[in-house]
Amino acid sequence: MQYLPIFLNVRGQRCLVVGGGAVATRKVALLRRVGAVVKVVALEVHEQLWEWANKGEIVVQQASFSEAEMKGCRLVIAATDDQSLNERVYHLAKAQGILVNVADCPRLCDFILPSIVDRSPVVVAVSSGGSSPVLARLLRARLETLIPYTYARLGQFAARYRSQVKQRIAGASARRIFWEKVLQGSIAEKIFSGQESEAERALEAALEEGTTPTQGEVYLVGAGPGDPDLLTFRALRLMQQADVVFYDRLVSAEILDLVRREAERIYVGKRRAWHTVRQEEINEMLVHFARQGQRVLRLKGGDPFIFGRGGEEIATLAGEGIPFQVVPGITAASGCACYAGIPLTHRDHAHACIFVTGQLKEGRLSLNWQSLVQPKQTIVVYMGLLGIEILCQELITHGMPSTMPAALVQQGTTSQQRVLTGTLATLPGIVKGEEIHAPTLIIIGEVVSLYPQLAWFNAVD
Repeated sequence: MQYLPIFLNVRGQRCLVVGGGAVATRKVALLRRVGAVVKVVALEVHEQLWEWANKGEIVVQQASFSEAEMKGCRLVIAATDDQSLNERVYHLAKAQGILVNVADCPRLCDFILPSIVDRSPVVVAVSSGGSSPVLARLLRARLETLIPYTYARLGQFAARYRSQVKQRIAGASARRIFWEKVLQGSIAEKIFSGQESEAERALEAALEEGTTPTQGEVYLVGAGPGDPDLLTFRALRLMQQADVVFYDRLVSAEILDLVRREAERIYVGKRRAWHTVRQEEINEMLVHFARQGQRVLRLKGGDPFIFGRGGEEIATLAGEGIPFQVVPGITAASGCACYAGIPLTHRDHAHACIFVTGQLKEGRLSLNWQSLVQPKQTIVVYMGLLGIEILCQELITHGMPSTMPAALVQQGTTSQQRVLTGTLATLPGIVKGEEIHAPTLIIIGEVVSLYPQLAWFNAVD
């Protein structure tokens, strides 16, 4: 390493910034955040610096730099467009034993200001040693997605109980194990979910009993319609800490690859008239593994509460007293419609949208046809491929024009996405002549007419 990574306390200490442009403003902003007493010396001063100065938050001296400004400073930053002035500031600071940084000039730096992920009191700093600030920022952006803002609350929570844990649990190794359980288990999840009082009670109970928290928990997570980039930050975090994973057939291989590699994976997928595991058995297994202290991930395609039986599963968990949390996912209607370029609502074409399931029961579709056949309304049909002919005919029979635009989206949001369009009269025949692979979604309404104009994810056939 070229630099020793350290965190410097400059709260309440004098820090000098020479320069008043955009770069200097960014440096001042960082120093303000850590409570430094900041003075800026420059001939030309950025508007933001004047705003802070007028509020009394920093001192701005619109003048040429002089060595006297360094007196009593903890550190100095030179951020001017004048390289000779920057070098002069550097040598003067070095002569006085003051830490100095010259912006964008690593050879004239005692320290580097890294890219920062701020979850105070947790702070992550990324530096390329000045060789590639852009790369450091890109890495920081990646870390931002992996470290939720709620980690700040978790850090504050741990700080409040650190001394108590040290008093109650003897030995560094035992304390480490205790904190690992706390920071990766159900107590941490309560903090993330905003249930801080419950987290405090759980930790205090664990300290009172002299044991590490071992209670299991279930994460009911929506995996979205297929594209891994559509996962939420919380979904990804829970996927990477689960001990056992129950997943269905709508969860793509790319998404399943993001689950913690050490986790046990159990397939519980369903297809029409064929069930690997009955729903009641799934509910029982979720309870069983959670009671063993496991972190159980129930990973579902789309959103758990939209035709996903999530309500049934958490009803069982609630009845058994098992802690759980639900993470919404982008439902197929939203994801597939967006990737197909078909807006579900539109000022000129649709003022309402309705979701229905198109599963056949004894060869029939039992739907409220009157509520479906309404003007300026989009209908989204889940699981409707097998009954598409009956669906379209019934809509026509109940008064919807046979010329109403309709589309079938196959494997939406993935690289295998296909969009077939037609009308209520023609779509069943179009679909029949194609080799269609599930999952599929049917969209019916005037908004489908916008597809040729708005399709963006793949070309219109």
